[in-house]
Amino acid sequence: MRKQRIDMLLLSIVCLIVLIGAFVLFSASIGLISRSDKSMYDIILKQLFLGVVFGFILLFVFSKVPYEFWRRVSLPLFLFSVALTLLVFAPKIGFSYGGAKRWLNFGFLSLQPSEILKFGFVAYLASWLSSRKTNVSSFKLGFLPFLVMIGVLAVVLILEPDIGTLGVIMITAGALFFIGGGKFTQLGSLVFLCVGLVAVLAFLKPYVMSRVLVFFNPLLDPQGIGYQINQSLIAIGSGGIFGKGFGMSIQKFSFLPEPIGDSIFAVIAEEFGFVGSVFLIGIFLAFLFRGFQISKSAPDDFGRLLGAGIVILIVGQSFVNMGALVGILPLTGLPLLFISQGGTALAITLAEVGILLNISKFSR
Repeated sequence: MRKQRIDMLLLSIVCLIVLIGAFVLFSASIGLISRSDKSMYDIILKQLFLGVVFGFILLFVFSKVPYEFWRRVSLPLFLFSVALTLLVFAPKIGFSYGGAKRWLNFGFLSLQPSEILKFGFVAYLASWLSSRKTNVSSFKLGFLPFLVMIGVLAVVLILEPDIGTLGVIMITAGALFFIGGGKFTQLGSLVFLCVGLVAVLAFLKPYVMSRVLVFFNPLLDPQGIGYQINQSLIAIGSGGIFGKGFGMSIQKFSFLPEPIGDSIFAVIAEEFGFVGSVFLIGIFLAFLFRGFQISKSAPDDFGRLLGAGIVILIVGQSFVNMGALVGILPLTGLPLLFISQGGTALAITLAEVGILLNISKFSR
């Protein structure tokens, strides 16, 4: 049965997160502007126009596109997103930031192609799983091809390197494979393989080993590899129960690396305290709950898996970001979706919400 309207509750939740993000980004950007040559235009106006305005235009357009369209284009979209990600290694187009080649520069626009890769993979995996049905739990026809797909993405993202994005994709892929009919033992095998991969990367790549060591001992080298997590914990702890108040963060001025990027949750915790942090987490949980309700009511397996994949992708990355800053997960460098600076990331995330809203127009 076709609904007459998109799900207004989900849209309201998203609008609330984006509104909170705009205010928090404004506050966090003051700290960065005070110690760099960036201007308010570089941070706020670009985020508002490229991220919020263009993002909501994409949300509106994609909410009108029948979600079945993404099944038809899932394979070419996935292949295109892989090719686009490989372009980061092309001279003059790909460029490095923070020691990793994760960005493309087209002059008028810079973007991180892994944002498109994440959705491209989720769309293709949803299509692939929905076409396999009872064969998903088969090792030869289901689990083995699934591992090959994961392996291709792992090679591409390790070469950048972008271990954080790979982790989010692994979480989303594992959850979708299980929802699509995979066995619990296969999910356990995937977890075992992921732990093994982290161990190998820690042995081969010093920066991975550094993050693992700091995760187990945050006080290790507090002025070096442990600097970010220590400054984040100081900011979060100094916020107390109710916080210092909007705009009153001290850590954002001289201490927090990337206060408008992956450290922005620490600014939120310092200014709004434990209560504000729990409120934000509650909003993401509301998005998770409502998103799963929408995906569960989809009329077919593809809609169910695509909707669930989008929800897990967004909430999974957001919780990985927040979990890393409070010390329960290793630091990944991933932004807090809807809130951290990144116009293209926000626009793509809102486009994904638009697809979820289109799924909400249908129910069994």
